Amino acid sequence: MDEQALALLRWCESERDWLRQTIETLVRLESPSTDKAAVDRCGAEVASCLRELGGQVEVLEQSDRGNHIRAAFPGGHRRVLLLGHFDTVWPLGQIERMPIKEEDGRLHGPGVFDMKSGLGIAMLAMRALRQFTHVRPPTVTMLWTTDEEIGSGTSRAILEHEARRNDAVLVLEPSLPGGAAKTRRKGCGDFELTVHGISAHAGIDPGKGANAIHELALQIIRLAALQDLQLGVSVNVGVISGGTRPNVVPERAHATIDVRVPTMADAARIDTAVRQLQPRLSGTRLEITGGFGRPPLERGEHVARLYRTARAVAASLDFDLQEGGTGGGSDGNFTAALGVPTLDGLGPRGDGAHAVHEHVELADLPWRAAFLAGLLVRLEPAAP
Repeated sequence: MDEQALALLRWCESERDWLRQTIETLVRLESPSTDKAAVDRCGAEVASCLRELGGQVEVLEQSDRGNHIRAAFPGGHRRVLLLGHFDTVWPLGQIERMPIKEEDGRLHGPGVFDMKSGLGIAMLAMRALRQFTHVRPPTVTMLWTTDEEIGSGTSRAILEHEARRNDAVLVLEPSLPGGAAKTRRKGCGDFELTVHGISAHAGIDPGKGANAIHELALQIIRLAALQDLQLGVSVNVGVISGGTRPNVVPERAHATIDVRVPTMADAARIDTAVRQLQPRLSGTRLEITGGFGRPPLERGEHVARLYRTARAVAASLDFDLQEGGTGGGSDGNFTAALGVPTLDGLGPRGDGAHAVHEHVELADLPWRAAFLAGLLVRLEPAAP
């Protein structure tokens, strides 16, 4: 472990109480994506913390979703975006069913893993760099958004704009099991298939009808054939509905389809296949909407190069930073698809994203902050 890395780690470990208090404060401020008032209460605390760190804070106001928070920290000539979100999947009141508690070295609570600890880690990293005036970090922008869990509808344009202005994007989403970074994420597609048929009396005139549910069943078989798990392509018909009464030939049926793909080529192929579906039963008609809202994060050289830098920094802290992929998407999908070097999964170790056992490993948190601080320094080369 080199001296600079050791100094950063020792300082971050000395501030573990500050970090834990910051994280617990954010977790207590429950912030379900669809509750603007609640999300904005949490956002006000985030903004206050960033101002205390010396950040130039801008609240990006939204009419229907929570306000996004942007903070700038002037530094060197390189520009790095720290990206994440503070909305959660949990409804208000979940904290009563999942109270904040420490158990076996783990801190539990709704949103603690996905991903309020990531915000705390980023803040402590910036605090650490302020203590070591002999090191020069790049110019850092933090962008914390409020609708990642529901598709990033109001934040995508903002984060893509910020990404284009930066040399690299570091995403503070949770790490993979064992602490690995994420260099691959699948693209996410959501399709809606509606079958229109013709109603009729199921006993008297069944031949005059066109059964929308029967047609939907045939289409589901076709959709299932598009799945290829060996290639990493999944096609999941997750919700179906249709019909009114048992004695009525149904005139309408509907299915919601979730698709995950590892590459843009797969996305194009599946998108075309879904849109080219044709009805099999006479008298039925298909209506297909939706598509791929989140492109895959592919491990191109722009991603691999940034990972190699991060691994070297981790090695200076006596940790072998591995890499991997996941089927879940994040806002890092958007930035990597622009060609901007992006490394995801730099947040804490833990488990239980979107689950009642959600937690982070307390011992990992100071190390994560020191690692992030060291990575920022490495991304700003020393002046010749």
